[in-house]
Amino acid sequence: MTTEHVGDETALPDLLSDIDADVSRFLADGAYDGQGVADCLVDKFGPGVEIIIPLPKNAVHGENAQRNHHIDAIAQNCRMSWQTKTGYNQRSRVETQIGRWNQAIGERLLARDFDNQRTEVHIALRALNRMTSLGRAAYERVF
Repeated sequence: MTTEHVGDETALPDLLSDIDADVSRFLADGAYDGQGVADCLVDKFGPGVEIIIPLPKNAVHGENAQRNHHIDAIAQNCRMSWQTKTGYNQRSRVETQIGRWNQAIGERLLARDFDNQRTEVHIALRALNRMTSLGRAAYERVF
């Protein structure tokens, strides 16, 4: 949660400061594609961190070998194949949780003051986590 003046890449260092665990893979949307993000992740988690971010269609090779490898993989096969091979499709689970948030809580915060918005988010998170802990629907294919 940030003000409207903070972008994804700018907020990343503060988000990472709360993580004490080892991280081997970082999945994010295209807004995080940039050398600043890669440098921040390597500084925090070491050179072994796998950075999986979809690239723009006009992406070109640069200094980042891992990013260059992704560019080549997409060019040789296709974007969907790259998503499957890298595990980027796992990000859809996060998107599903965001969808649950929007359905249960709503797309907008009601409070106007930033501190009150923070409290509203904490209450909503506790409610959503409680609902999730009660279980999810089990789906079964019927022929």
